[in-house]
Amino acid sequence: MCVCVSHMNASISFTHCVLGNLPWRKLPAYIIGQFLGSFLAASLVFCMYYDALCEYSDGRFIVTGPNGTAGIFATYPAPYMTLLGGFFLATAVLMLCILAIYDKKNNGALEGTQPVITGLLVLVIGITMGINTGYAINPSRDLPPRIFTAIAGWGIEVFRAGDYWWWVPIVAPTLGSLAGALAYKLLIDFHNQTALEGGDEKGKDDLQTNSV
Repeated sequence: MCVCVSHMNASISFTHCVLGNLPWRKLPAYIIGQFLGSFLAASLVFCMYYDALCEYSDGRFIVTGPNGTAGIFATYPAPYMTLLGGFFLATAVLMLCILAIYDKKNNGALEGTQPVITGLLVLVIGITMGINTGYAINPSRDLPPRIFTAIAGWGIEVFRAGDYWWWVPIVAPTLGSLAGALAYKLLIDFHNQTALEGGDEKGKDDLQTNSV
């Protein structure tokens, strides 16, 4: 199975290692790169919109509430969300669809269109599932900006908000990604392999018949 060449999600990268599509030795470098890029991006956004943030919040950086601005950088749950409700469905859908898009055995997307389709997939997931947890499908875009906001003025409250919700956007997407990969393997990929093996055996039989 082809591996997506652009790794920007630690959960997806980890799952590709579990599937054998990515060597484990490369995972630390991928995650470090993802985290560093996310942290730098958060700092750039902060610098660009510092005056606007100060104007909006009267110079007080508040995590949640009517004037909360920490949600610009990291994800926080809606007030009605429970811990169980925040777990892994969105990233499970993301991983399952990514495997389908790049799987050439399953009549995947046309070559060259995969990045566009993947981008549209992420957009659709955000539109349809983002309201509950603020689009928490990627640890790489959540933890580093959260650390940045803790340093930049929002303080330790970024880790206390939502009943210490901060660890959920790390663990839940990882479990969801693994669940999505498992679902794809059980429901689609294993059946494709069986069909391919059957086709290979039929081809061998035909070759033997023709030889006779």
